[in-house]
Amino acid sequence: MNKVQYDTEGVIFNIQRYSLHDGPGIRTIPFLKGCPMACKWCSNPESQRPEPELIYKKCDCIHCGKCLAACRQQAIAVQNPRFIDRQRCINCGDCARVCPTAALEMKGERLTVRQVVRELQKEESIYRRSSGGITLSGGEPLSQPDFTRELLKACKEKGWHTAIETTGLATKEVIESVFPYVDLALTDIKALNPAVHRANTGVDNQTILENLIRISFIAKTIVRIPLVPGVNDNSQEIRGIGEFSRIMQNVDTIHLLPYHTYGENKYSLLGRDYPMGDTPGVAQEKINRLKQEIESLGFQCHVGG
Repeated sequence: MNKVQYDTEGVIFNIQRYSLHDGPGIRTIPFLKGCPMACKWCSNPESQRPEPELIYKKCDCIHCGKCLAACRQQAIAVQNPRFIDRQRCINCGDCARVCPTAALEMKGERLTVRQVVRELQKEESIYRRSSGGITLSGGEPLSQPDFTRELLKACKEKGWHTAIETTGLATKEVIESVFPYVDLALTDIKALNPAVHRANTGVDNQTILENLIRISFIAKTIVRIPLVPGVNDNSQEIRGIGEFSRIMQNVDTIHLLPYHTYGENKYSLLGRDYPMGDTPGVAQEKINRLKQEIESLGFQCHVGG
C-alpha cells in the first residue's frame, strides 16, 4: 500500500456514529459533500453542493440582528422571519459565526484525512468488538476522489472494515484508484431506463452501469434500489435492475429502499422547494411484490438499508 497522504483535505458535513446500517457491525459514517447527480428524492440536499453552505433554521432565530451587521454581502433582509438572498450569499460563514442560537449554521467543514481519522479512532474498540467499521457516504464520495482514496487507505492501515455508498458516477481512473481500499460497495441503481434515469437525476446512466460492473470485480457489492413512486416502482424497472445485477460479480444481495420524506425539511433550511411535493410512499403490498420479483432471480432481498 502506498503511503497515506494524511494532509489531503476534503469537505465533510456530518459524522454519524453508532450506525447499525450501511455495512456490518457498528459503524461510523463520514458524510462527504458534493454530488454530480440531482435526484429529485434526495434526502440530503445539503450534500449536493461541493462547498460548505449556509442553512437557516427559522424556528431558532431570535431576531437579534447580529447577522445583519456581520453580512458584508447584504444578503440578509430585515424581515420576520429573516430572508436570505441566495444570489448574494457567498457562504462565507460570517453570519453563522455571530449567531447566538445557531439559527444560521454552515453545513460542511474542510478537514484533513488526519483530522477525520482522529475522530474515527474514538470508536475503534467498538468496530473491533462488533466487526464493524467505517462507511463513507454523501453526497457522492467519489466526487472528492483524492480525499476519499486517502481516507480509505488510512482506514485500511488501521485494520478497519471499509464500505462506501456510491452512485458509481466517476471516471474509470477514479474507480480503479479508490476501490482497492474498499471491502464493501453499496451501489445505487436508480433506474435502468436511460430516459427515466436522466429525467429524475439529471444525468445519463451509461457510465454508471459500466462502473458498477467494474466495482463488482474489485469489491464485494450490494446493489441498492431507492424505490420511488412513478420512477422505478414497477416490475419492468425492478426486474431489469435485477437482471443487470446478475451480470455483476460478487453480488448476492439487493436492498430495496422505499421512498420517504425524512429530508423534506432540509430543503426549506436551504431556501429551496422540495422537488417531490406531496408524493405518497410506495404501498407495502407493492414493495412485497417487487421484493418477490428480485428473489425470483436468485438474490437475497432486504427492504431497508
